[in-house]
Amino acid sequence: MPIYEYKAMKRKGGNETGIIDADTARDARTILRNKKLHVTEIHEVEDVGKEQSRRRLPKIFRRAHREEIALITRQLSTMLRAGIPLSQSLSALVEQAASQDIEAILRDVREKVTQGVGLGEALGFHPSYFSELYVNMVRAGEASGNLDVVLARLADYGQSQNRLRAKVKAALAYPVVMICFGILVMFVLTAFVVPRILEVLKTAKRDAVLPLPTRILTSLSGFLQHYWWVVVVVVFALYLLVKLLLRDERYRFAWDKFKLNIPLIGDLMKKQAVSRFAITLSTLLKSGIPALQALDIVKNILENLVLKKVVQEVHDRILEGADIATPLKKSGIFPPVVGYMVSIGEQSGELEEVLDRIAESYDEEIELTVQKVTSLIEPVLIIFLAMGVGFVVVSVLLPILQIGQSV
Repeated sequence: MPIYEYKAMKRKGGNETGIIDADTARDARTILRNKKLHVTEIHEVEDVGKEQSRRRLPKIFRRAHREEIALITRQLSTMLRAGIPLSQSLSALVEQAASQDIEAILRDVREKVTQGVGLGEALGFHPSYFSELYVNMVRAGEASGNLDVVLARLADYGQSQNRLRAKVKAALAYPVVMICFGILVMFVLTAFVVPRILEVLKTAKRDAVLPLPTRILTSLSGFLQHYWWVVVVVVFALYLLVKLLLRDERYRFAWDKFKLNIPLIGDLMKKQAVSRFAITLSTLLKSGIPALQALDIVKNILENLVLKKVVQEVHDRILEGADIATPLKKSGIFPPVVGYMVSIGEQSGELEEVLDRIAESYDEEIELTVQKVTSLIEPVLIIFLAMGVGFVVVSVLLPILQIGQSV
């Protein structure tokens, strides 16, 4: 059934835009007229599945829909468990979609499902919204007849990952804001406020030699006043250079390795990676996906190349007949205790439960690390900002004190 995008006027005033599926544009107009809407513009939308297969959604928009996807997954699982057919469940989700693009995606998925396509295959047309992990788990749920259970696990996984990202962002947001604000304050002081004060001091002292801090501040202020654009160009050029270099796998690998070795921040990233590895692998194994395929999926959702390499080594060693625990112990990235716990889980046949406990344990450690990072970075940033502002104050006060002594 085609999908139409429309613009309409409400009888009580105001405009409305949205999408609707109908056999023809005329049928779409009739449906909207029955909803007391006067259609001013309507046109058929290009097939959403084909469009999504050609492009990937920018990361900023993917992040914006993660919570909505997790909520939709939970609702779909609940409706299927209640015995509501899949097509009707999808129709209910379409009616309550919070954003227009999600509504369009759900309409396309529903259309493909009603035509006999599997839910996993239909979701696979939209990789920007539904990851490889998501699609493979849905396919496994359809094959095993436990789609509602798998969807519930996916919803739990999505919500736990959203909470984990929020904790990490909370640790990094405050330092970033403090640094940006400090740089802005120093730039405004040096480029606009200080020059006026120094001009008055130069006029008052004339032939006298200014103190060294004052001369340094004068030179810096003059440079920023006349060549501030050079600073902007250099920063932008460095940004483009870094982006270009990171496209090369060698530089990207070195950068990812450096990030993992940053004090406190690197430790936080490692713990986040361990937690994500454990909960993802556990969720996939519980859904009936074979270990090798699960490791491939885990590797593809990791963004750090160092961690990808470790998971690939685990995958290759399993092909050679080894277990999961041994390469984890030798990786140098995963703590030895993780390798030992995985080994116990493999020997006892309770690997999924052990992985869940590892994820829970590291989630708690992440929360403690976030608090530690925030408590340590805050005084360090305050000290650096105080030193910067103190240098400006001293540079201005020294000539004033000399004037006072000469008088």
